Amino acid sequence: MAKTIVVKQIGSPIRRPEKQRATLIGLGLNKMHKTRELEDTPSVRGMVNSISHLVEIVEEKG
Repeated sequence: MAKTIVVKQIGSPIRRPEKQRATLIGLGLNKMHKTRELEDTPSVRGMVNSISHLVEIVEEKG
């Protein structure tokens, strides 16, 4: 079983650069307090780190 992380959106993309909005959409987040379970890969970790002020890692599984 692959490692996964649960990511929750805690910040609004309003008045943020387009690149940060696109990163949120790439992670599958588009509304406040929405959560997604994503595979724990270096690319996903990099996306989360680039918008760390908009998301938080709720749980790490595996």
